[in-house]
Amino acid sequence: MSASPLSNPAIGHEAIAGTVDPVWSRLRGEAEAVVREEPQLASFIVATILNQGTLEAAVSHRVAARLGHPSLPAELVAHGFHEAIAADPRIGDSFRADIGAVLDRDPAAARAIEPVLYFKGFHAIQAHRLAHWYWTSGRRDLALYLQSRSSEVFQTDIHPAARIGRGIFLDHATGVVVGSTAVIEDDVSILHAVTLGGTGKQGSDRHPKIRRGVMIGAGAKILGNIEVGEYARVAAGSVVLRPVPAHTTVVGVPARVVGTAGCAEPARAMDQFVNIDQFIHMAEGI
Repeated sequence: MSASPLSNPAIGHEAIAGTVDPVWSRLRGEAEAVVREEPQLASFIVATILNQGTLEAAVSHRVAARLGHPSLPAELVAHGFHEAIAADPRIGDSFRADIGAVLDRDPAAARAIEPVLYFKGFHAIQAHRLAHWYWTSGRRDLALYLQSRSSEVFQTDIHPAARIGRGIFLDHATGVVVGSTAVIEDDVSILHAVTLGGTGKQGSDRHPKIRRGVMIGAGAKILGNIEVGEYARVAAGSVVLRPVPAHTTVVGVPARVVGTAGCAEPARAMDQFVNIDQFIHMAEGI
């Protein structure tokens, strides 16, 4: 009998090139510390991290364990990850970029091991990466199954056709909805209860295009085939129905431009404060 895919080292930087992967080295060191400090978690940490050969294998193991179900066991989900990463090693690069995004932008995360083990936003994005690979490979039933299962487990609904870049920070994640023709470019931060939705049932391109470096606040709804320009900021609770210029902040229902984005890289700054007095003054002048 062949080895379980859950213990089969995935294709990764160390496995291919013999190079040292600093993210993986850091993750293993943090895992060893957890085993020393929390013996009750030792078997979990050993199986998930220390028994794996690469970062790709560890992330695949963890996400597969969460998605596993009698209808599609974790071993088969993990095998799908290994197959996808072997075909497209950029998926593993995206794992690393997403871990880096969490560490850079989430003050609650001090260790690389935290998103890998515990953060459902990170897990939901990696589940989407596998579903998207299935979708673009013509294996649409598997893609839709993973979307459904991910929605059940992580409370996110991201269509497998949606195109998502790397360095994505999906904070809290609950209630995030991303439609099939949506595009999310690199280095975007999205908080919980965000919708990237359509405005009708037309079958054409109908969902938002989120450009690089955008921050979308909690509960914001962006509807239709509109562009949110690079390094823009969408305030919490806003309903965006028109294109958003790059490097601006939009607020309100419906959303209006109230000024600049407040900094060069709002997705990294994660500053959700908006000068509401400026917004009120603008509204009174209309």
